[in-house]
Amino acid sequence: MFKLATATKRLLVGQPFRSDRLSHTLLPKRLALPVFASDAMSSVAYAPEELFLVLSVAGLSAYALTPWLGALVALVMLTVVASYRQNVRAYPSGGGDYEVATKNLGRRAGLTVGSALLVDYVLTVAVSISSAAANIGALIPFVGTHKVWFAVAAIVVLTAINLRGLRESGGFLAVPVYAFLLGVLGMIAFGLFRALVLGHEMRAESASVQIAPDETQVAGLAFVFLVMRAFSQGAAALTGVEAISNGVPAFRKPKSRNAATTLLMMGALSVIMLMGLISLAQYTGVRIAEDPVHQIIGAPPGYVQQTMIAQIAAAVFNVFPPGVYYVTACTAIILVLAANTAFNGFPVLGSILAQDRYLPRQFHTRGDRLAFSNGIVFLAVFAAVLVMAFDAEVTQLVQLYVVGVFVSFTVSQTGMVRHWNRLLRTEEDVSQRRRMRRSQAINAFGLVMTGSVLVIVLATKLAKGAWIALAAMAAIYLLMTAIRRHYDSVQEELAQYDEPAVLPSRNYALVLVSQVHLPTLRALAYARATRPDTLEAITVNVDDAGTRELTSAWESKDLPVPLKVIESPYREVTRPLIEYVKRIRRNSPRDVVTVFIPEYVVGHWWEQLLHNQSALRLKGRLLFEPGVMVTSVPWQLASSTRAKQRAKQRVMPGALRRGLGETKGNERR
Repeated sequence: MFKLATATKRLLVGQPFRSDRLSHTLLPKRLALPVFASDAMSSVAYAPEELFLVLSVAGLSAYALTPWLGALVALVMLTVVASYRQNVRAYPSGGGDYEVATKNLGRRAGLTVGSALLVDYVLTVAVSISSAAANIGALIPFVGTHKVWFAVAAIVVLTAINLRGLRESGGFLAVPVYAFLLGVLGMIAFGLFRALVLGHEMRAESASVQIAPDETQVAGLAFVFLVMRAFSQGAAALTGVEAISNGVPAFRKPKSRNAATTLLMMGALSVIMLMGLISLAQYTGVRIAEDPVHQIIGAPPGYVQQTMIAQIAAAVFNVFPPGVYYVTACTAIILVLAANTAFNGFPVLGSILAQDRYLPRQFHTRGDRLAFSNGIVFLAVFAAVLVMAFDAEVTQLVQLYVVGVFVSFTVSQTGMVRHWNRLLRTEEDVSQRRRMRRSQAINAFGLVMTGSVLVIVLATKLAKGAWIALAAMAAIYLLMTAIRRHYDSVQEELAQYDEPAVLPSRNYALVLVSQVHLPTLRALAYARATRPDTLEAITVNVDDAGTRELTSAWESKDLPVPLKVIESPYREVTRPLIEYVKRIRRNSPRDVVTVFIPEYVVGHWWEQLLHNQSALRLKGRLLFEPGVMVTSVPWQLASSTRAKQRAKQRVMPGALRRGLGETKGNERR
């Protein structure tokens, strides 16, 4: 079983990388863009649709607000991009918002940002994959009726890709991300050319349907609240912007400059696609309802509401049908791969939090391919659970979305304002002060914008499901605090060097005996070689006939160590032995008790099920007894020897080939 697991791992993940190859995994800008910006760019595939969906509640007349709301979302995005360009220059270590908040606002602010981002990364995977399932369902009905299983399978595939390493996943992502950019930008350019230059009429398949408004949502404060909710839904386009600030260490040098350039490219492309899609949606007359069954009027028989980008593609490319399939397919693929931003951001943030002792230390270690494997697997599991819990419904998941990212945006920009204030108090150079003032103004404007959006998001989404995300953030915050408290208490306990080490007065050795055979004799010989002050061989009487045979065999061997029989009226093995060890400790508290346990070493997984079970249970119990040492004395069975020989035969030819290759390489050098 162990060999099968290893072979499967090598097939999925590949051969391990040496630690000194870490520098070879760094990304140039052309690969960093698809790795870290795919989420932000792909969110334009569903963010404009969310604007139309929410406004549809007020009827078709409310669609007139979509360009203005889109422009406001674009303004916030450009502000956030400009603000984060200051972040990556000031804090290039990869801590991102967490580092900014911790260093400038304190530990609690940093934990707040960390918990918010962890939740948001999980939601990024769930929303992106679910949206991809909806878009693919527009082309393949089978996927549309099995969205949950498709989403879970896509998460598994992405997990396997990312476990192979950052650079390899970047190469895998580059083609579909650039294909998506080509498709959407090409569709926007072609559509605007047909509309503005050629004057062609392009109508979406839903342009003829009517949408019934909800009369309670079209007047007064209710309508204002509806517009605010539409804006908060469209703000989903900003998710993923912070991933680049967390991934600065993965860029090639100069890291900060390359990260800032990638941020600018991502922001410009996202804004162009966002506004272009909104413009085409209005021109083609796209109608898309939040509740199609009850809102749509006058639809033809068998009408099924398609995604907004699919409807735009069908209208723009009605003269070139392959373009429809290309754009729809690329959108679906990029939405699957957009989750990769979280697969790169979550493990890095988890590693930093683990280094600060807020998460288990396993999150800080790199796997075979120099990726943070534990964080990748953890993210995949929780995202899959979320997809199944919400049936891969984007409209439901997006209500939980955005809250975490705007919490981190707002706290981070507050920290950056304080960062510049601190530097300005000591900086005397006029040009440097001017530069700092400019950066501070950008971050201050970013704070105002993101803080305002956060208030709107909380006001409009709290009752719709955002409270679940806030509850998850609070739970993670408390969990990380508890983990840090545990690690601190352990460190404090282990650092008490002023207490002198007390040597045990005597060593009381026990050898466990079940039969008089070679493993027992080896354990007995090893125990005698340690020269304990007292040495006993002990067995537990669970069967009178078997115990009599054992004592007779022991006496016939004329062994130099006495065999003591411990009675067990209830036929237990572990408890009588534990009680006997405790009795020795009570009688001589300064003595150390060493228990020698013979164990079989087997060559097959199924053999392990047939041996060593009593030894494993006993070791597990003895570990909690103070003043007790446990020593396993292995005995290799023939099956383990054969397994070792087979492993050598498999490994040696490859090793010899590598050795010969290295020798030839050295000769050439």
